Amino acid sequence: LPRLYSGRIWSIILSKLKIISPFEKWLIRKDCDLVYFVEQSSRAESLQNLNFIATVWDLCHRDQPEFPEVREFGEFQSREWASQNTLTLASIILSDSEELADRISSRYGVDRERIVPMPYSPSPLIEELSSKKNKEILKLYKIDYGYFFYPAQFWAHKNHYRIIQATKLLHQEGIKARIVFVGGDRGNLEFLKKTTKDLGLENYLTFLGFVPNEHLSVLYKNCQAVVMPSYFGPTNLPPLEAWFFEKPLIYSTHFSNQVGDAAILVNPDEEFSIANAMKSILDKNISEKFIKKGLSRLEKIKSLKKIAEKKLISDIIKFEKKRQCWN
Repeated sequence: LPRLYSGRIWSIILSKLKIISPFEKWLIRKDCDLVYFVEQSSRAESLQNLNFIATVWDLCHRDQPEFPEVREFGEFQSREWASQNTLTLASIILSDSEELADRISSRYGVDRERIVPMPYSPSPLIEELSSKKNKEILKLYKIDYGYFFYPAQFWAHKNHYRIIQATKLLHQEGIKARIVFVGGDRGNLEFLKKTTKDLGLENYLTFLGFVPNEHLSVLYKNCQAVVMPSYFGPTNLPPLEAWFFEKPLIYSTHFSNQVGDAAILVNPDEEFSIANAMKSILDKNISEKFIKKGLSRLEKIKSLKKIAEKKLISDIIKFEKKRQCWN
């Protein structure tokens, strides 16, 4: 297929010279009227003729501009340019929450009615594995049931650092908590490993890197709880997956709108807050209470998603009516 180029310079050239890119021409030949970008992308800038649906996962470059992943080497400017030049032109925008939809509308002057808050669903995480296979995977990674689990790439904003600090506090109280981290290195892994070594926790923290989906399901099923003190939101996938696998959740208080009362909320700035939450989840009664709340919250999100799907279909039908007005 022809490539749909992206970038502000390419977009300016196309518009000034009134050129339609090869990829857009290909879409037009296929009788495409509305392009759906399923990820947050600047490629919509290159469309000169066709209308499009934009997807926004977050606006964290505006929420938390201090972090290197949205600050360094023009990343902030790149994200801001793409947002300003695609969101105001999109026929429909999909966000993952009402909260994010409100931010999009207020920051970029987008008509709120153009935004469809579409909640995430748990990832289709795989088939059930036999107990034998389950044991084999745990043995492969040299871990046993009962650890705290955080599936997240090693960005600074994911806040693995504070979990390591919290674990040290628990060890000082005689609670030998174990942590399993899963995800790819985004520049912060060596710092986290050094911090772990400096605190004498090498035997209690496991850094697994990327793992296959079937392994990920086993890691969820055998954890004590999922802990996610991230700074970026307002929504994330691991909370849904924690509930799906019937595990209690520890989550940043900043994102309480996503989880309601179905998580122990912590201050991501404070290792004491995270340590206390980890300690409380060791109480079976507390753990079971949040498992039940999680399952209930997951059902609520499923019902909200059905409502959002109906609105999306309605908005597409409205677009179709308008599209009938030109050749």
